[in-house]
Amino acid sequence: MANESDNTTRLVWFIAGAAIGASIALLYAPASGVEVRRKLRKSAEEGRAKLVDGGKEMLDRGRDLYEKGKKIADEAAEIFERGREVVQKASSVIGE
Repeated sequence: MANESDNTTRLVWFIAGAAIGASIALLYAPASGVEVRRKLRKSAEEGRAKLVDGGKEMLDRGRDLYEKGKKIADEAAEIFERGREVVQKASSVIGE
């Protein structure tokens, strides 16, 4: 599970780096100021959208993991309770 989180984090940083690299490349490309600003704005909007999508995906994964963890904890508590009841019954039978 930690590996999935690491991969998602790496993907987000890769996308951010690609957006920054594209912006720098636009600054050095021969184009008019208006054209460069338009390309930078478009690149920034695309990068922002990708980061928002990545954040939403990470949030959804976090919620899923929380629900799975809660389910496992509830099942463990139920198993513990059943075990406690078995021990109590066994001790009452032995005590008789």
